[in-house]
Amino acid sequence: MNRLSVKSTDRVDSTTEKLMKEFAQRIVANPPGVCPVDMQLAFLKTCHAQTCGKCVPCRVGLGKLEELLESVLNNTATDRTLYMIEKTAINIMNSADCAIGFESARMVLAGFEGFKEDYISHVHEHQCTGSFEQPIPCVTLCPANVDIPGYIALAGSGRCADAVRLIRKDNPFPTACALICEHPCEERCRRTMIDDAVNIRGMKRYAVDKARASEVPVPACAPSTGKKVAVVGGGPSGLTAAYFLQLMGHQVTVFEQKKQLGGMLRYGIPNYRFPRERLQEDIDAILSTGIEVKLNADIDTEAIAQINEDYDATYIAIGAHADKKLGLEGEECENVISAVDMLREIGDGNYPDFTGKRVLVVGGGNVAMDCARTAIRSNAKTVSIVYRRRQEDMTALPAEVEGAIAEGIELLTLKAPLRVEADAEGKVAALWVQPQIIGQVRGGRPSPRKAAKEEERLECDLILVAIGQDIVSAPFEKAGLATKRGRIVADAAGASNRVGIYAGGDCVSGPATVIKAIAAGKVAAANIDQFLGFHHPITVDVKIPEPLLNDKNPCGRVNLEEKESWARRDNFEGIEYCMSEEEAIQESGRCLRCDKYGCGALRGGRQFEW
Repeated sequence: MNRLSVKSTDRVDSTTEKLMKEFAQRIVANPPGVCPVDMQLAFLKTCHAQTCGKCVPCRVGLGKLEELLESVLNNTATDRTLYMIEKTAINIMNSADCAIGFESARMVLAGFEGFKEDYISHVHEHQCTGSFEQPIPCVTLCPANVDIPGYIALAGSGRCADAVRLIRKDNPFPTACALICEHPCEERCRRTMIDDAVNIRGMKRYAVDKARASEVPVPACAPSTGKKVAVVGGGPSGLTAAYFLQLMGHQVTVFEQKKQLGGMLRYGIPNYRFPRERLQEDIDAILSTGIEVKLNADIDTEAIAQINEDYDATYIAIGAHADKKLGLEGEECENVISAVDMLREIGDGNYPDFTGKRVLVVGGGNVAMDCARTAIRSNAKTVSIVYRRRQEDMTALPAEVEGAIAEGIELLTLKAPLRVEADAEGKVAALWVQPQIIGQVRGGRPSPRKAAKEEERLECDLILVAIGQDIVSAPFEKAGLATKRGRIVADAAGASNRVGIYAGGDCVSGPATVIKAIAAGKVAAANIDQFLGFHHPITVDVKIPEPLLNDKNPCGRVNLEEKESWARRDNFEGIEYCMSEEEAIQESGRCLRCDKYGCGALRGGRQFEW
């Protein structure tokens, strides 16, 4: 091969690699609401083009699958077609010689099973069940449906107070979500097709830092309806429902079991991630609407009956504040501490002293990272996280794992706890673990199994258990509310099996994210308002800036910076810095304004009420 042909081959390979990367970006940025059958056909064609064509299942079978899917989209398919799609995919899976053929058929089969209703709708109704509104990806993926392009444009133009007002139309916790939200809105950001998703949470952080929530007035409440609503639980879901119901003109009373409001925002998230004074900014703004609060309110079966008698409607949002046990021998010995209990104490300002102690944290989620990073700040000699899977399989956010490692915390992966060893005084001496080997993928993650290795003894002075939370639902079950596996049962509107009683947040869904709890409170407020015989719209009069006419050239994403590890690991002060004005303007300019172009144009404009 001569030198010219080598250069030509290199150029073709590099161009192909670039095009494939861009294609992958388009897949990642695929908006919600598209026709799933059409999406599957596009995937299938892409895979078919990559096969070598040597075996019949790939060369002929995948082509036949394409024809069958095209007939579904062309409204020429019958029930027999659906049968043939399933059988053809199964046959290709069982006979294809290469991974491309196998995975192509497996993907079609998985989609066929998951989107069965969509296939049937195409065949019988000749229409797609997908949305035709071209939803704005970031807004659709935000559980609370916050107007994200709107507040990014406002913050970028220097109108941060208006940005906070716009956020509050759907979410009364702008500061909380600016600091600790897991930002699902960024997952399908269309900017990904150009370079990288817009830093949506970072822009919200910029807005609330420039215009503190407690300093931006809340909207005026509607005239009093004379109705009274009880909210049991003063966490994000309960306070969200209380806020909107109070704005609608109902008098709301919040019953909170603990000393202070905030729920898991206060009693589950350490100060270094979410400073308490910032939480108080959101709470103060919410309470400024006139909500009544009763703290240290222990709600039992009798109290529930009295509340139902005294109030016109009730919203239950008690969260998930009980700890889960490992179920190991020796777990009851001294110095085996629940993560829930430790973080609860910290929420009231009672910080632990682990000076000189060797600490093990069992778990792999965000709570485990919070516990480990709290322990290192409490002067622990060493802190290690014990997890039965690999690091990449942890459910914690990658940024949280990286932050823990940077602060000197060791990850002991592929080690399953077996039993706790106690010393002569009944205190923890060691944790025995069984080494694991990673295995087949189940439920989306590789499953570990026992490895052919000897048990290991991990010496320690203290064990923090962070494997999840439970719900204390027994009093509500005794009061007649339906429960299932410890969770209160409620429908999509938040209604329980008892008339006038609604429930939402973690006590219904199980432990989830803050923004999902907020969304549940918002939905419940709207449905309680309707139950009481009203329909109060929640509106905002903020005018959104027009889109910029700048060129959409590739541009790096601005990420929020953190304090150096040595400066943060010995204190509980906030660790994250805000964007500068220059950075915020640049990041705002990266937004493609899907509310105006490509999505929102078919929706008849921005909707301001719900």
